[in-house]
Amino acid sequence: MTPPLTSVLDRQGRTLELLAQRQQVLAGNIANADTPGFKARDIDFASALRQAQGGSGGSLGTTLIASRAGHLPTAEAGGDAAAVVFRTAEQPNIDGNTVDLDRERANFADNAMRYEATLRFINGHVRTMLSAITGQ
Repeated sequence: MTPPLTSVLDRQGRTLELLAQRQQVLAGNIANADTPGFKARDIDFASALRQAQGGSGGSLGTTLIASRAGHLPTAEAGGDAAAVVFRTAEQPNIDGNTVDLDRERANFADNAMRYEATLRFINGHVRTMLSAITGQ
C-alpha cells in the first residue's frame, strides 16, 4: 500500500529543509575560507534525516551521550533539528583555518544537486496526483 500524499510530501519537505540548512553551513564555510582560526562545519545529513523522519539515534545503532546540556543541540532544547558539527581537517592552514575550498565547493555542488532532485521528485509526484485526480 502506498503512503498517502501528505506523508510523502511531508517527508520530502523535511529533506528539503535539511538540504537547505546544509547549504547554508557550506556557504558559510566558503565565505570564511580566508578567516584565520575559522573551523569548517558540516551536518551529518544521513543521521539528521533519520532523526527528522522519526528514526533512531546515530549510525551503526549507536546513540550520542552529552556530558553537558549544551553539547548536542536538539529541537526540544531550542536548537536546530540537525546538529552542526566541526569537520576534521585533513590539512589545516598555519592560521588555524580548516576550510578546504575544493572540498567545500564539491560538497556545495553535490548538495545543490540533491536539493534540485528532491524538488523534481516532489513536482513529479504532484503532477502524477493531479493527472490522477483530473482523470487524464
